[in-house]
Amino acid sequence: MRILAIESSCDETAAAVVVDGRWMRSNVVASQAELHAETGGVVPEVAARAHLRQLIPVARRALRDAECGWDELDAIAATAGPGLPGALVVGLNAARGMAYARGLPLIPVDHIEGHVRANWLDADPPPLPAIALVVSGGHTELLLMTEAGTFERLGGTRDDAAGEAFDKVARLLGLGYPGGPEVSQLAATATERRFRLPRAWLRGNDDFSFSGLKTAVLHAVEARVESAGAPAAAEIAWAFEESVADVLSRKLVAAAEREGVASVLVAGGVAANRRIRERVRERSPLPVFIPPPALCTDNAAMIGAAADVHPEAMVAPEAALDIDPTPYRSRGSSTRS
Repeated sequence: MRILAIESSCDETAAAVVVDGRWMRSNVVASQAELHAETGGVVPEVAARAHLRQLIPVARRALRDAECGWDELDAIAATAGPGLPGALVVGLNAARGMAYARGLPLIPVDHIEGHVRANWLDADPPPLPAIALVVSGGHTELLLMTEAGTFERLGGTRDDAAGEAFDKVARLLGLGYPGGPEVSQLAATATERRFRLPRAWLRGNDDFSFSGLKTAVLHAVEARVESAGAPAAAEIAWAFEESVADVLSRKLVAAAEREGVASVLVAGGVAANRRIRERVRERSPLPVFIPPPALCTDNAAMIGAAADVHPEAMVAPEAALDIDPTPYRSRGSSTRS
């Protein structure tokens, strides 16, 4: 099945042509990072208006790069949630209009599942069952994937998502947006690596918490102002990154060993972080699958990959359909207590 996929859940306007949920024929992303750098974070209304400007040119380029005509498509897919409501409305309704004009079915796609399915793109498929950790600016989710398209939520963040914590720490350290790459680059320059920040283990469950870690960084930054002997900014960044990587990798591997799965998957924008990738691979006795960095951040190829495993979700473009911007844990997924 040849799918034109649209992604607009946050601040990336993306389109891709994907064949059989596995093979990328094109993958075009128009980033809004420079636009939102002025405010140090995503402004939803600004993001939605940028999607309006960029979506049609991006979709046309995706078809052109794939050397694919409209009459060669079997379906159009688009992210239906979770995400920013205004941004989702732009992408889903644009896809609906394209599908209606061309007489094609429409496939609404879960953004979180899209991140997981990025591990199937242009690569050998991971063996199932698997434990999947999705870490991004808005989500930190630990999922048990028993078969293609079937998930059970084991746990997730109770407060800040991992990517959100990176952005907030970057702001505390006077760095730019997006915060993940900025913090990682600063951490790599640390010459002293003895400072330690706390880990929130939340024993007895698969949940995560990063708000206390963020507060500890604030106290460390304030101490730098008051004392010449306090850790340097680079050492604080290194300690923060180590804490996040330590908690994510340990809880992921522990869940994988407990559930007796065949592989470990990591996905989402924060999965592009070099230290997190290293720690998961160091600790896991199971095969580890992580997409290349370009497929970790929001993109449309992952939406096309997820759409292919849900042919039952196909609807006529004129059918009643709405976005679902709510977090994954409240969208009807099976959740283990």
